[in-house]
Amino acid sequence: MEILTGGGMNKVIRDGFAGHLADGHRMCRETRSRGFSRACDDLGGSLAQLAEHSAEQCARSPPRAAMGALPSSSYGTEGSGFEPPATHDTRRRGTEGRVLDKQIIQKTLRVPASSGAAGDGTAVARQLDAVLLDVGFSASRALLEHVGALAPAPAMDLAATVVSAVRELVGDHVRHNAYFLGFPHTVPDTVEFWTERLRAAVLTGGGTATDEQLRDAVRSGTVNLLGLPGYGAYQHTYAELLAAHDELIASAGDRLTVLRLGDPVEAEASRLYLAMAGSTTPLGEADLALLGELAVACADGTQPGDIPVRENRAVLNGVRLVLGRPLVAVDTTTDVLRLACQVSGGDPSLRTPTRFRAFRRPERRVLLAALDGVVAGNANKLGDVRPYAERWKRLGERLHPHEYGQWPYAGKVFAVARGEVRVRSLAGRAEAAMGSGDVRAAASVLSAAPGMLLRSADRLLRHARAPERSEVVEAVTGALGTASGRVLCSLREHVGNRLEPASARIYASRSRHSYVGPDRRPPLPAELVAELTERLDAEIGARLPRWERPTLVDPAVLDVALPLSGKAAEGGFAVLPRGSRATVTGELLRFFTYWRQASRRTDYDLSVLLLDADFRTAGQVSWTNYRHGGVVHSGDITDAAEGATEFIDVPLTLRGNYVVPQVHIYAGESFDEVAESMFGYQTRAAGQRGAPFDARTVRARSALRGAGRVALPMVFVPGEHGWQAVWLHLYLAGWPAFNRVEENTFTTSDRVRALLERRYLTIGYLADLWRAHTDVELWDGAGPDTPVTFVGLEAPEHLPEGSEIYTLDRLTELLPA
Repeated sequence: MEILTGGGMNKVIRDGFAGHLADGHRMCRETRSRGFSRACDDLGGSLAQLAEHSAEQCARSPPRAAMGALPSSSYGTEGSGFEPPATHDTRRRGTEGRVLDKQIIQKTLRVPASSGAAGDGTAVARQLDAVLLDVGFSASRALLEHVGALAPAPAMDLAATVVSAVRELVGDHVRHNAYFLGFPHTVPDTVEFWTERLRAAVLTGGGTATDEQLRDAVRSGTVNLLGLPGYGAYQHTYAELLAAHDELIASAGDRLTVLRLGDPVEAEASRLYLAMAGSTTPLGEADLALLGELAVACADGTQPGDIPVRENRAVLNGVRLVLGRPLVAVDTTTDVLRLACQVSGGDPSLRTPTRFRAFRRPERRVLLAALDGVVAGNANKLGDVRPYAERWKRLGERLHPHEYGQWPYAGKVFAVARGEVRVRSLAGRAEAAMGSGDVRAAASVLSAAPGMLLRSADRLLRHARAPERSEVVEAVTGALGTASGRVLCSLREHVGNRLEPASARIYASRSRHSYVGPDRRPPLPAELVAELTERLDAEIGARLPRWERPTLVDPAVLDVALPLSGKAAEGGFAVLPRGSRATVTGELLRFFTYWRQASRRTDYDLSVLLLDADFRTAGQVSWTNYRHGGVVHSGDITDAAEGATEFIDVPLTLRGNYVVPQVHIYAGESFDEVAESMFGYQTRAAGQRGAPFDARTVRARSALRGAGRVALPMVFVPGEHGWQAVWLHLYLAGWPAFNRVEENTFTTSDRVRALLERRYLTIGYLADLWRAHTDVELWDGAGPDTPVTFVGLEAPEHLPEGSEIYTLDRLTELLPA
């Protein structure tokens, strides 16, 4: 049937959705596994009430991407739907309060203590424990005791909030159906399946289509896969899928994540707010939205003393502007521009243009006064205006600076933007010195901005002549004491990769779009690398937090890359920074991707690219090839009006070097446009059956939000002690439509190779520096007898009272100040 291969069977979107998924996307699944049903029976059926209660919360809770930091296009204006609250009580009633509770649980794995009435909630606590086990979570003893001490109504409310939160966290809040009912055991050969579909399409009068009829259909030019009966649409319900599969038999290797009892929600919200606002690394989009929610909830509470990241300042000042409170930490003109973008519902990172809203007169006064104060204090700040000149012009049209003569320095900002006044920026002066060949002068100019100097250190050292190099090194050394710890770590990682040219040089933007090019830079001399490394290690080590108690480090966290930017990762469950490595257990990997379109037909395709030791293509599995060497695809879904899922199974006995899961946009909405999209992976033991998706086996789930039409979330590589998952968080530009794995093999392998060959700074690097000041031991699974500082992916349940715990949500706090 060669007529069915190659370009003869183009995948073209058609109208309609032959299959269907019962009920709406936001409802938690009604039909549970048989094991869960038995638990319901054992508890007199009351578990169903808890599941129903949590399902209601799932249905009412908007997707994380839709939650803003109060930012709508008209936020803070009349008719915007936001009114400054009379009081800012973090224990808000109703859906809004539960959403905040759920966000805290999902971010910290700590459950805010309820302030509900006391009573006997023991039955609810038992129910909660059973339901959590069904989705791979366990409540700590303290949490169960707290639920058991509440009256039944508040206990049920708290339990439902917890279940709803963790189900969303691992992707269990939606139905994950598979196209082939018996996946992975009954998936047919790709060409045979297409032939069967085509034969059904040309049947006339109940006879059997001949090969000649099939050829005639193809030659007519009217054949496309989506025109074939039953292609791309579910042919069974989700309930029928569950009925066709045996229940999952629990395995010792199944995930079990512990939820801990937290303080009352006021304290938990304040703690998280202060940590996020004071973060030394930029936050991702979801975390920025959460920061805005917390800023409103904690507006009357303790405020951060220092806000190092300017986007965080914009979020906090946006709330303060709406509430009529003084702005904080505005010390550049760009801070004001970011703030204007934030309150207009735009991008405070300034990566994309913003359509500014109309500002009320009091808001215009605040913004212009802030501008005036910045420039009056330092006229050199006007040098920051030109890079964003067009945005300043548009903002000027909204602020009307000519009406406010009392702030003349603010008017100069817009004069610079219009080109009426020329001001050379610090970067411009440094570039002029480099252009004239005076590296010494360039370093001197950049010394006024330590961060900029350190980011330019490699270029300065490469171009410096021998007599100048020592002066550049001294200038760099002089900047170490005043630059941020994040910049120091970035430079230390960079220097560690400059002893020899890289096989390829990768550039990844804040939106995780990537570009690869040849590395034409000459390597830095070994003695120079050694000198810079020694000085950087000394400065970083001196700034690290010091603890009097012993430090206990989980070996699993040692290969986690330092979280130098939240922009380099999406939100989700067990998501690690780019370059991090995690051990993979079990005998089977199961990838899954889920998406739900917002307004138009959208077709995402889950694929796997297999690479050999030299990063050459060794095979692929996708909608064009259902099977390869034991790897199996679940079938192609081409419309996601009510949500759709595709799976791929990869046995870990696979002979190969690199397994690269990918998500291609074949047609429709981008990753930033769909209502919801995610990627994740499960692991299972050999012979461990069950439905295609089971929350207990989910090891990681990541949102898919980024520029580009092809997502590369991870790569899986074999190591000395088994397979490892390496986080990529990259997107390829791809084509506007019809992206396929076969067309991206070269660009994918280049990026995978570049990232795998890069040496990242990890928690293991920090652990080596901690040893100079404290007792550091690797955790062997046993509980310590005295309080410790624990650093790991998850906190063990029985740590002594007074222990300090650093898990994934707090790793940024380990970075040098």
